[in-house]
Formats: sequence, structure tokens, C-alpha cells
Amino acid sequence: MQIAAEATGSAAWGHWGDQSEKYVVWSNHSNRLIPVYTFGMTLAGVSGTNSPYRDAARLESLYGRLPAHTLNPAAEYFDQTDVYRLQLAAADAGKKYIVLVVFDGMDWHTTRTASIATLGRVAYDAGRGTGFGFQDYRGAPTDFGYCVTSPANDGTKVDVDAQAVKNPGGETPGGYDAARGGSTPWDPRVNLRYLIGRDRVHAVTDSAASATSLCSGRKTYNDAINVGSDGGHLEPIARTLQARGYAVGAVTSVPVSHATPACAYANNVSRDDYQDIARDLLGERSIAHREAALPGLDVLIGGGDRVRVEKEADQGRNFEPGLKYVADSTLAALDAAHGGRYVVARRTAGQRGADVLAAAACTAIAGRQRLFGFFGAAEGHLPFRTADGDFNPAAAVADPAADRLRKKYGGAIHYTPADIAENPTLAEMATTAMDVLASRGPFWLMVEAGEVDWASHANNIDTAIGAVQSGDAAFRAVVDWIERHDAWDESAVIVTSDHGHLFVLTDPAAFAAVSR
Repeated sequence: MQIAAEATGSAAWGHWGDQSEKYVVWSNHSNRLIPVYTFGMTLAGVSGTNSPYRDAARLESLYGRLPAHTLNPAAEYFDQTDVYRLQLAAADAGKKYIVLVVFDGMDWHTTRTASIATLGRVAYDAGRGTGFGFQDYRGAPTDFGYCVTSPANDGTKVDVDAQAVKNPGGETPGGYDAARGGSTPWDPRVNLRYLIGRDRVHAVTDSAASATSLCSGRKTYNDAINVGSDGGHLEPIARTLQARGYAVGAVTSVPVSHATPACAYANNVSRDDYQDIARDLLGERSIAHREAALPGLDVLIGGGDRVRVEKEADQGRNFEPGLKYVADSTLAALDAAHGGRYVVARRTAGQRGADVLAAAACTAIAGRQRLFGFFGAAEGHLPFRTADGDFNPAAAVADPAADRLRKKYGGAIHYTPADIAENPTLAEMATTAMDVLASRGPFWLMVEAGEVDWASHANNIDTAIGAVQSGDAAFRAVVDWIERHDAWDESAVIVTSDHGHLFVLTDPAAFAAVSR
């Protein structure tokens, strides 16, 4: 289906962007309302009558001004920053195990399309839906709602070396107009042009601003890693809870210093300053923390190994040629084998990734040490699963512009048997992280299924569906861990996304028929 749609330039069942006659006219994010699923806690305190979108004063505090066309006395939706407040409330309520699962780039429409492909039928046209564990699980009290993801602004310029914001306020302000964007994620009365920011009314978020909202509870400019619109540092929930005695960690299917895992812990004016972000994550002095390093995450597992570059202008003057996402000097300094604080597990030729990670975890637990797992395929991410459960992304149709986009976001690539075997799955990473963190006491953990976003940037519905399935397997692993430890009374799990894209499923029945 993906190959045919690319070859013909159109598909009867769907399209990416605001022009139904063309399969692809948009390859970036959207401002669609984003689903939030909670387990072990409720959304009552943030949604409906408690929504900030019903209160002008709260909106002004949230955005730094009252955004145009954003106040909505009937809003059932809440804000992305409320997810931060939910996590803090869980800790205040005495929850020992708090897990934030982020499907990067996944909105309600992507989830429904993946559900249809997985079930082989159209099972719902509104609401929470069915077909995945995060939709169907009822082993704990659960709730469902949806939130606004718009940032404070877009177009802010920064100086990475000075760690300074050059034009506070940026160029395009944030906000959300339900009359244009919809009152629900499934609302058919939406203006697609508005949702992708083509009318310049409200800024569309990037992953950094949205993950800052999720982790620090503040709106900020696009590209910011826990830095406010004025350039000041924000403290993410992981550091707040670490000071209270929680062990903290992050696992991701994409490079470890990408925007979402970065916002779990780091500060930086730019999401592209990967090596300095990694220094924050791993407790080394960085451009943002020159005098004293942050304590560092207790567990960090993800991709980025094997990606080497000689130049990176966006990383500033202290960039080190070599590994792109974690500087070689950082990797050497943190390794417990050479006096550092982390047991390091890296992709190793001829060895199963799950076994390498498990062995390192055992060592870390026995020695009460930290764990850093560094894996990935050629572009830095874990191998992308496809809709059939395999790892065979649809072959690219010859188009130079499209080919560049696919390469950047890992679409239409060939994985070797070693790529599959030598990398653990996101589910295995999540389980390992929970084991190591729990050996140190109560914990907070972020689990990111990052490839939903990469697949959607590449306009590949095949890998987008597979990515939702991979993320759901990680959610099920989290739930299995909690059940094995009989810990639901002490646990809170939040499943959400940082933003949406703009895949439009125009004919669900036709999609179901041809995807069986």
C-alpha cells in the first residue's frame, strides 16, 4: 500500500497533509489534540471544568499572554503541561513507581489507523478506542483524555555557546483555536491548514518544546530543552524527584540525546547540542552546567552508537569529532571499567543485544552502580518494525527529495540480521531499566517510542503502524513488571505523545479491506 501510494502520488484510503488528492504534501508536525491515557490515577483534576482553557487568567499565566482565539469555556481538553502536574501529584500521593510513556509523534488518527491494521477491521470512530494494550488494559484504574500541545512560540533564535536566547518571544505565538482545530481529536470539523500552521495563527510545536511541557510543566519556544522563553533553566520532574530520593531513568528507541529523552533531565537552549545534552544526562560538566555537573540519570538506554561525524555547526565550539550523540570523551569518563559511575552496555558484534544489556544490568544491580546502554542501527535508532511485525520498511520509490527525507528519518532502509539481533527491543530496555531502578528504591522512568515520529516525517504509514506496535509492546512490558511486583497500588503510568502529524485516513473501511 505504501509503495503504491508513493508510485501513483495518491491513495483512495488516505494522505499526509491538507490536500486529499495528493498522498504527500506535508512532512512535519501538527497541532492536533493529543490523547492521554492514565493508569493508577485519574484525569479529573486537569480536564473538563478544571481545564486551563476555560480560564483567561490561567491561560495568560500558561502562555505569558492571553493567546488569540484560545479561551474556550466549554473545553474538555487540558494542556500538555498538566501531564507534568499529574506526575508530581502521583509522587505527592506516595506513588513509588512513576512511568511516563511517550509515543513521539503519535496522535489519535495514527493510533486508529494502526488499530485497523492490527485488528483487520474498523473498531471505533471516536473516543479511547481499542486494539492496543494502552487502550484495552483494565488491570488498574484508568482514564482517558486529550491535551493541547502548542508551544509558547516558534522562531526563537539562540546562541549555543553563550547558552542565550537572542529574541525572547520568537516570531509566531502559540495557542489553540478549537473552532479551527477541533474540540476533540476525532472532530471532523477541522481546518487542516490551521493544524499545520500554514495560516500562521498559532505556532506548531516541535518535540523539544513539547517534551519540556511534559517534563517541566512550562510552555517554551521550539527547540528548547528545559529552558524557558527568557532563557532561564527549568527543573524537570526527574531532577525534582531525584532530590526526593527517587532513582530516575530514560529509555528510548532513538538516539539517547534526542529531544524527548533530553527533556527528561538536561538543560540547553538548543535541542541540536547533542553532546552537551548527553553530558547533562550522564552527570558530566556541560555548556549549560559549566561550574558543577548535574547528578545525572541513574539509567539511560537508547540509540546513537556507531553514528560518527566530523563536523556539527549546531553543537557549538566545544563539539568533539567522533560519536555524534555522546562524545567519545564522555563515554570514556563514565565507564565503570575505567573508574566511572556507569556500567556500560554497547552493541557488540555477534552478541544478542538483550543478553548484553541483561548482563550489564546484573552487574549494575550487584554493585549498586548506574547503567548506560548504547545501541542502534546505522542512523542511530533501533530497527523499525513494520505493520506485518517484520523489520522490512517499504522500498523507496525513486524521488531524490523523498529519498533524502527517508534517509534522514530512517525509512526505506535494509536491516541486516545483525541489526536485529544485536539491538534489544524497547520493551527489553524498559524492563531492564525498571529492574535496575527498583534495586535503588522508588523510581521515575521515561519510555520513548521515538520511531512513530520518524516514520511520520518520512510519510511511511507502514513503519508508523509498526512503531505503534513496538511502543505498545513496551507499555505491556511496563504493565507486566508492575503486575509481577504486585505494585499497582504504588504505581502510576501515563501514556501520551508529544505532538501529532497530519496523516488523514479518508476511508477507514477501504484501508481495512486492503490491509488485511
